[in-house]
Amino acid sequence: MTARPEFYRFHNGEKAPLQFAVSEYEARLAQLRRILSDLGVEAAVFTSMHNISYYSGFTYCAFGRPYGLVVTPDKAVTISAGIDAGQPWRRSFCDNITYTDWQRDNYWRAIESVTGTGVAVGFESDHLTLLQKGKLEAALAPSRMVDLYEATMRQRMHKSPAELELIRAGAAVADVGGYAIRDAIKPGLREIDIAMAGRDAMEQEIARRFPDAEYRDTWVWFQSGINTDGAHNPVTARQLERGDILSLNTFPMISGYYTALERTLFVGEVDAASRNIWEANVAAHEYGMSLLKPGRTCSEITHGINAFLEGRDLLQYRTFGYGHSFGVLSHYYGREAGLELREDIDTALEPGMVISMEPMLTIAEGQPGAGGYREHDILIITEEGCENITGYPYGPAFNVVG
Repeated sequence: MTARPEFYRFHNGEKAPLQFAVSEYEARLAQLRRILSDLGVEAAVFTSMHNISYYSGFTYCAFGRPYGLVVTPDKAVTISAGIDAGQPWRRSFCDNITYTDWQRDNYWRAIESVTGTGVAVGFESDHLTLLQKGKLEAALAPSRMVDLYEATMRQRMHKSPAELELIRAGAAVADVGGYAIRDAIKPGLREIDIAMAGRDAMEQEIARRFPDAEYRDTWVWFQSGINTDGAHNPVTARQLERGDILSLNTFPMISGYYTALERTLFVGEVDAASRNIWEANVAAHEYGMSLLKPGRTCSEITHGINAFLEGRDLLQYRTFGYGHSFGVLSHYYGREAGLELREDIDTALEPGMVISMEPMLTIAEGQPGAGGYREHDILIITEEGCENITGYPYGPAFNVVG
């Protein structure tokens, strides 16, 4: 019987054009290796989608299988499952090893072939499960383990010029989806009908702008009536009615990078109570954006907006923090949790960071102005203040439609 390999290299075809130049990934790894050297780490074993994508260019689809990236002082190797064949190698700027399903834990055998045993190993505490941590310890017998979660998160917070260019493009694509949704809104249509119009417009625009990209995961949450009460409520088949509050949320995905546009709208008309809440939230949004300057801390900005809403007797309707970082990000993988506009985050804003401003107020069903009100812009922190890269207008003057 032919021996079945535990792992092998299947470098099928030619390397695909990635979103960034090889020099961009090399620069990221050079900075990572300085971090590893400072921490005394001999081999980093990344398991999260966000760090593997950030350092290698490969964004995996797990489907129940583990994936990895191993970085040592002189090697960078993605670890992928046989079901993906040569695609992970083509989409990794670096080397790739394919592990097989023929026996359990070939994944860890593939990793050990790069790291060796008995070395200081870096890992991600925010992603590595207890089960896989135990397998890492058994397979690699590390001399010690070092958590890389915070250090890599802080590296990702500071965007390169190439990242900023991509994020600007993503924000423009989100605007395209927003206009397509606005054009589609009319009483009697379902949320799903309008969401599809926005998604299709964005996917076409991404393909136009990035003909060498891989296309997946762009989506829309379009909510109406009571479905607007939460920021992440799924799309339904609810039919729009005149006077409905709407929440437009477009989310283009480009090579692992997420951007967003979120707007409050009304169908045909807006009643006085709703207009008052909407305009107050718009005012909070504008005030919040004015606070986004280098040196300001996330908690300081949060307390400022809290005071603004409290002065209008609206703070009790706030539902979550006021914004978060952008970059390698999706609704099913990581984000830079140390750059969120919340009371318990004291990170100071620095030029090159990217953050949203997105205040939301939710008024319960049965009360005047019932519904969820949310505006969302993406801003790049500059030396002097911030640059707003979202173009779609907010507020009643443009967004009472249909």
